[in-house]
Amino acid sequence: MPNRLANETSPYLLQHKDNPVDWYPWGPEALARAKELGRPMLVSIGYSACHWCHVMEHESFEDPEVAEEMNAKFINIKVDREERPDLDNLFMTAVQALSGQGGWPLNVFLTPSGVPFYGGTYFPPEDRSGIPAWSKIIDAVSEAYTTKRDEVEESAEQIAEFLRRSNGADPDRELLSHTLFDTVLENFAAGFDPEHGGFGRAPKFPQASLLVALLRIWHRTKSPVAEKLLTKTLTSMARGGIYDHVGGGFHRYAVDEKWLVPHFEKMLYDNAQLASIYLAAYQAFGEPLYARVATETLDWIVREMTGPQGQFYAAQDADSEGEEGRFYVWTIDDIRAATGAASPTVERYFAVEPGGNFEGRSILQVPVAPAEVATSLGVTPEELQATIDQAISDLYSAREEREHPGRDDKSLAGWNGMALRAFAEGARILDRPDYLAVAVANAEFLLTTQRSRGRLYRTHKDGQAKVPAFLEDFANVIDGLLTLYQATLDERWLNEALDLADVMVAAFGNPNGPGLPHWPSITELNRRQVMRLDGDGSGVGPWLNEAQDALYTAQFNERVATPLGLPTGN
Repeated sequence: MPNRLANETSPYLLQHKDNPVDWYPWGPEALARAKELGRPMLVSIGYSACHWCHVMEHESFEDPEVAEEMNAKFINIKVDREERPDLDNLFMTAVQALSGQGGWPLNVFLTPSGVPFYGGTYFPPEDRSGIPAWSKIIDAVSEAYTTKRDEVEESAEQIAEFLRRSNGADPDRELLSHTLFDTVLENFAAGFDPEHGGFGRAPKFPQASLLVALLRIWHRTKSPVAEKLLTKTLTSMARGGIYDHVGGGFHRYAVDEKWLVPHFEKMLYDNAQLASIYLAAYQAFGEPLYARVATETLDWIVREMTGPQGQFYAAQDADSEGEEGRFYVWTIDDIRAATGAASPTVERYFAVEPGGNFEGRSILQVPVAPAEVATSLGVTPEELQATIDQAISDLYSAREEREHPGRDDKSLAGWNGMALRAFAEGARILDRPDYLAVAVANAEFLLTTQRSRGRLYRTHKDGQAKVPAFLEDFANVIDGLLTLYQATLDERWLNEALDLADVMVAAFGNPNGPGLPHWPSITELNRRQVMRLDGDGSGVGPWLNEAQDALYTAQFNERVATPLGLPTGN
């Protein structure tokens, strides 16, 4: 029999509707039930395209015996992090403080009054690599709460107090200066990987905001260092396995330093931001590869991530046919069957070897510059590109016969705003009227269907708009509308952006200090957006909503986990 999640619209929550765990969605019913029974809550947070979320579900949440233990000891709540970024941010910061680690699935235990006192990320069904089994975790947490309740409550209050203190800093009122740019560039350069591009070691994420900062520094200073860091990273990512060379678009991140092996989910927000930065880099440096990548990424969004009303969908899953990445990888026989006589050229271009580079199959990559490949094959670059273009078409047709990964078809306002901006930029920079039509249709959707009775909503699916928009939603939709105005000079989009800005400032402005808080927490309007954890708003609800990234470096293990007999590592 389906649990309470069967009435939700979130694809992630619906994935769990048939679990034997008695899941609640986040809301007053679950919070009231926890208080009524005096029972701690387990809040488990993830998203539909998360590979390890699927793994933990199959290993633990689908197990009737494990579910029976969870149901007897906790009020179990499932949260889609994409629908509720506020809750995800708050509980992630708490878990990072408690365990020193973060990620998804995120599992955090709360007192009946809603204060976190323990948590972690993925837990296996049995002890593995120093990570305790999930069954041991739920037993230990339940035992600690039952036999050491006073200590648990005291420790939870210490965490609450730390969270209250951590949110006291005001934004810096100093104006930006070239000195700051120099410092930022030095920091970027110190972490740069000169061989493979990107920053730091594995895993590597395509950090769009960092790349935008580099481009802005270059525009202001024409620094050759900024140009090198930016172009090396963009080129390496575009030629690596993190990029889908057959269908366009970027996977979420690479598990290695070479950008070769990705986690294969594709997220709208990543691809929207990366399309924008590749377009801007094409304008700045004239590199045709950047225009091609931006075009292929936007074409993927149109083809696979756009709904009938002009909305953009949230994500594509990593898994198909029960395997992560199965849709995207190739055997050498697959390549030869799809491309025929062109196969030797394709194998050389994409570095395909008989044994593969990923679990016996190959992730396509372009480790050698195409001009060098053309020289080695004795053809012109133009001839090579023509062969590769036809081969990609053939590979795409062959791949379409496979089982497709699942798609999260909800519309998120902020992510749509990012994609709206990318399409408006693409229309202007690439002279693509079809992209402009996509952008206009999306703007119409956001301002009508995703906005109801003057209120913008965070999420829309199956005809339902839910969760009042957060600050990031307003900011990104406004940004997209302003970019659409620049592309069209139609004053309607400017006026709509100004109207939304008025609402945003009224809702999120901080009358007690400069700027806007990261999460809504100041006005009563904003307080109503986040479900209070206490009756009158005077207790834990406000501080939970105001928790900030200062928690990340806090260490509570010695003061919390060890005295309560709970595991200290995850």
